[in-house]
Amino acid sequence: MKALTWHGKSDIRCESVPDPKIQDGRDAIIKVTACAICGSDLHLFDGIMPTMEKGDVLGHETMGEVVEVGKDNSKLKVGDRVVVPFTIACGECFFCKNGFYSGCERSNPNAKEAEKMWGHSPAGLFGYSHMLGGFAGGQAEYMRVPYADVGPYKVPEGLTDEQVLFLSDIFPTGYMAAEFCNLKGGETVAVWGGGPVGQFAIKSAFLLGAERVIAIDTVPERLTLAMQSGAITLDFMKEDVYERIQQLTQGRGADACIDAVGTEPDTMASKDSVIDRIKVATFMGTDRPHVLRQAIQCCRNFGTVSIVGVYGGVLDNIPMGSAINRGLTFRMAQTPVQHYLPKLLQRIEKGEIDPSFVITHRATLEEGPDLYKTFRAKQDGCIKVVMKPFG
Repeated sequence: MKALTWHGKSDIRCESVPDPKIQDGRDAIIKVTACAICGSDLHLFDGIMPTMEKGDVLGHETMGEVVEVGKDNSKLKVGDRVVVPFTIACGECFFCKNGFYSGCERSNPNAKEAEKMWGHSPAGLFGYSHMLGGFAGGQAEYMRVPYADVGPYKVPEGLTDEQVLFLSDIFPTGYMAAEFCNLKGGETVAVWGGGPVGQFAIKSAFLLGAERVIAIDTVPERLTLAMQSGAITLDFMKEDVYERIQQLTQGRGADACIDAVGTEPDTMASKDSVIDRIKVATFMGTDRPHVLRQAIQCCRNFGTVSIVGVYGGVLDNIPMGSAINRGLTFRMAQTPVQHYLPKLLQRIEKGEIDPSFVITHRATLEEGPDLYKTFRAKQDGCIKVVMKPFG
């Protein structure tokens, strides 16, 4: 089958790889009808995430049709149309039973590797390094889904692939970011990052009762899309972020701040960029958390900082003194997609949101490597790429 594979920094290829096979009775094989390039895939493209190996199949935003089912899987049948959460969960461990599917204790076969970096291992993830399981991803014609009686969710008739594909990751992630803000109604929420997750965080904040959302980015297309959702936009290359938020909130600060950026591929806009770059280059730090630092400073006393941008390791020079002395609450997680997916599907069915609004590029797998470069360079108005392996 054809798949997008990783071969090193900035080297993504579309090539032939072996077809996936059932390895466990709970498995399923799906024929991929739609998949997407995620902003966090750029961390792989940029060579930031460790334990990637040449030939690894990429992709964790996937949906498709079930073509084979393991003998112990009674939930799915051949022909079912499903969306697949990027987090792999067993459904039986302590964390799964408590709804924390992204903390699953059983789904990462390489948990010991993750423990060396983080102390404890999260769940296994599709297409995202061997430290997180080494599972082949879904930017491919076919994909094996472990624990397929827990993860894949059947899609109702009448909804298109493009309406439900993002239930695999970015819609639940953006919604979780807003939910973490503990909105009661009438709040001002600042969102750093106008990429797909940031766009869903903006939409979700309004859905959950925010009165104002401030969207912070510098890419014109992203700012325009945020404005179309009702956000006040702030170009960080043209305005002082802290001063502008102070002005908009009468000096109080935002009620909640969402970091939808994570470790930044480019910190040239940051006065701290040289320090961050040196630390990454010399392995004194593994991430560049300028946005997180700024979010802390811009949040009001006893406000909430919600972190859904991806960080891989050591965050340095974080103003914890500011956070502690001003009573900030931090909420953060790798999204337990299975927890959010059913209720967000209901919102789509009710017409409260059409997630396809973020799509700017539609392509084949063969066009994928070039579109990784386009997306990384923020060229051609590229905000979200959806690929259809079979046209």
